[in-house]
Amino acid sequence: MVGRTGFRGEITQVKCRVLQGNDRGKVMRRNVKGPIKLKDILILRETAIEARRIKSRVTKGAFS
Repeated sequence: MVGRTGFRGEITQVKCRVLQGNDRGKVMRRNVKGPIKLKDILILRETAIEARRIKSRVTKGAFS
């Protein structure tokens, strides 16, 4: 798991490895909605699209 994203943090960004298909062995970032934990298996419709990296930027709180 890489981090949380979305307006309220409801999306989790994960790094996953493709187990079957043309892109077998490829490690990619994907956004996942809902509960997920380490070692879960995701079923992806396509492996061509990869999620953008989360920008680590503090926009509010003690550091603004």
